[in-house]
Amino acid sequence: MTPASAPRPPTKKALAQQAAAQRAKARKAAAKKALLKKLSAQPPTLREERKLLREGHRFVAGIDEVGRGSLAGPVTVGIVVVDLETPSAPTGVRDSKLLAPAAREKLVPKLRRWAPMSAVGHAAADEIDEIGIIAGLRLAAARAFATLEVKPDCALLDGSHDWLSMPVEAVEEAPQGPALFDFEETPVAVGHPLTFVDGVPIVSIVPARVVTQVKADLRCAAVAAASVLAKVERDGLMVEFADEFPGYGWELNKGYSAPDHLAALRRLGPSRLHRLSWNIPGSDGVYGETLDLDGLGSQEDAVELADALGPVPDEVTEDVANGLVDAEGLVGADGLVGADGLVDAQIEDAGDAGVAGVVVDAGSPVAAGGRPAELAPPKHSRAVGYDHEELTLFP
Repeated sequence: MTPASAPRPPTKKALAQQAAAQRAKARKAAAKKALLKKLSAQPPTLREERKLLREGHRFVAGIDEVGRGSLAGPVTVGIVVVDLETPSAPTGVRDSKLLAPAAREKLVPKLRRWAPMSAVGHAAADEIDEIGIIAGLRLAAARAFATLEVKPDCALLDGSHDWLSMPVEAVEEAPQGPALFDFEETPVAVGHPLTFVDGVPIVSIVPARVVTQVKADLRCAAVAAASVLAKVERDGLMVEFADEFPGYGWELNKGYSAPDHLAALRRLGPSRLHRLSWNIPGSDGVYGETLDLDGLGSQEDAVELADALGPVPDEVTEDVANGLVDAEGLVGADGLVGADGLVDAQIEDAGDAGVAGVVVDAGSPVAAGGRPAELAPPKHSRAVGYDHEELTLFP
């Protein structure tokens, strides 16, 4: 006789439902890979940029961001400006998420020579906490635009949401910013210091016309180039910050929600470069607090975090929690990178091992701070890196 405490075996109906769910998940994953393969089969072109230039714009700025979904460090925006005289992009240009770290680094000097103008800007974690991620993206972009010799009159933005333009309505007081994936921006207060760059209002710095293009980072050469510049510079910053704030594994995870990073947050609490407004694990608004919690870096921790930050596809959350893929659902720990540095779309790319030796501008607006020296950093059980960028293949 079966003991009362023994679990009941699953019914045939339950087993059939599980099998159907697994098949649906496999089909969805295959469809994502097929779409990525299709989009990345051909290199990005300047077709869209030249179309805008022929409409009368003198300069068009391709824009892409990196670090939006990170738990720590800055959000970084790259800008690559082209005109009608700009030739086709250098060989090998792709969206940064499709390139191995070494290939990205090798492209940077070529892209700087190719583009008439280019720049990278940052918004620090404490600034994101103060004004929200959308306004933080705009601030980072405005800082990049402010360094250009000539202001472009049109911007080509990856995605379907225009985060670059200033909101039409303003408010007298600024509540805390929105969640990661919330496109409904809470306006920043009138006259807030972070709505200016060197005393100049952001609204007068960014281009008046903004064009959004879904998958522009895969289709448009200027946007893909901008993603490479932003990715390399931000990765370099996080590698340097890893020396300043040991224990979080930023040299590998670049501040994203990798298992080792979540475990370190549970043990050490957040540093001064973490985004405290996101209610990250181990945080109650106090820097460097030690929390003694069990189950460090577990799948439940990652799912909890994803729920707090915003809607992410279930299969992506599960795979990220298991450390098998990145936040795109594309990069795994056991994949390969081609000899040309391009990720094979039919298999899963090896994790990003980090970018070392990148020269970082000492005048970067990224804030820095210290973590109490008495907190010993945890040992990392994994030697794999992560390349966590927020890319959704289906808009």
